[in-house]
Amino acid sequence: MTPDAPRGATEPPEPATQPIPVGAAAPTERVERRRPAEPAVPPEIPIRGDRRERRAAARRGPTRGWIVAAVAALTALVTAVGIAACSTGSDSGGEGGGPPVAPAASEFWVDPASSAARQVEAWRAEGRGDEAAALEKIARQPVAIWPTGETGGVEGEVAGVVSQARAAGRTPVLTAYNIPNRDCGLYSSGGAENEDAYREWLGAFARGMGGNRAVVILEPDALPQTLTNCEGEGEQEGREELLAEAVRTLSRAGGEVYIDAGNPGFVTNIDELAGGLRTSGVGEAAGFALNVSNFMTTDQVRAYGDRVSDAVGGARYVIDTSRNGNGSYDGPEQPTWCNPPGRALGTPPTRDTGSPRIAAFLWVKEPGDSDGDCRGAPAAGEFWPQYALDLANNTPGA
Repeated sequence: MTPDAPRGATEPPEPATQPIPVGAAAPTERVERRRPAEPAVPPEIPIRGDRRERRAAARRGPTRGWIVAAVAALTALVTAVGIAACSTGSDSGGEGGGPPVAPAASEFWVDPASSAARQVEAWRAEGRGDEAAALEKIARQPVAIWPTGETGGVEGEVAGVVSQARAAGRTPVLTAYNIPNRDCGLYSSGGAENEDAYREWLGAFARGMGGNRAVVILEPDALPQTLTNCEGEGEQEGREELLAEAVRTLSRAGGEVYIDAGNPGFVTNIDELAGGLRTSGVGEAAGFALNVSNFMTTDQVRAYGDRVSDAVGGARYVIDTSRNGNGSYDGPEQPTWCNPPGRALGTPPTRDTGSPRIAAFLWVKEPGDSDGDCRGAPAAGEFWPQYALDLANNTPGA
């Protein structure tokens, strides 16, 4: 994903679920792409020992695979009953560690088995009530799911998420992150083997959606890297056209699709970015996405986003606010994008953005997922409880 320059203040919870309407000069901080030199250490409490495919790792929840589809009906029933029993809803029971974490009132679906929710249960069971209560600031919020890059597993995983969200009366947020030569072969390398394999994966992803409404963030970094530092790194011809195919495939399946367009420090040539967005199908998409996994403030991103929107005919956009509460790190320690200290959570996911251009504030990156093995953190994509706790403690309010 983006050079892992991440993203986060809080606002009152918004009203209960509504159907998603179909998509009716910032700092020049550059994303560092070299692997940090600091050694990796295990997380405080390894909630996920599994290594989610390196980069899809850095931003999605645990891989569910086909088994989720098999248990989706049962999980959905439990979710629905929980919501009926609580004013804000409840999606999962604690494992002997106390009551489940009640999801925030939001249009978007909250994963009851997120890393943060599981860590809350673990800390409660250990008697660490203060830490557990602080971490609920993350566990109760909706975070995007990053489905597996395996064609054989993605349909079931997406179907399971969509089924649970529908039963809860909420909208899932998904991130499609499997384009060939992902991350230009760098930190989050991987992706489909070739374009045909990618089309097959997209088809399975779309079948999992089954015509149900879902917000889809399309291929973080793919377009910005194509326009900037992917040249000479094996980037194939026709990536924008492949993104346009993805827009059509996922939109037909019920997706409210936003093409990732980086952040204010990634592509500074607005005209060039606008051209890439047009070729990538922004005219058929709900719009574009900004600040995914980055820390830039909402004001910075909005100023940039409005300029990009003007250049593509007024297209709307979404902002990842998951970790931008204190803005970007400007201290001496490098790399500045990798698990920087002193950061905070940003505005919780909502459609109430105060701007007709901004379709939503979303948490695309799960707060607490490591950016990489820097500053004593685990590998990219693994949940780091201490960092998640720091983000929560640095964020005033609930």
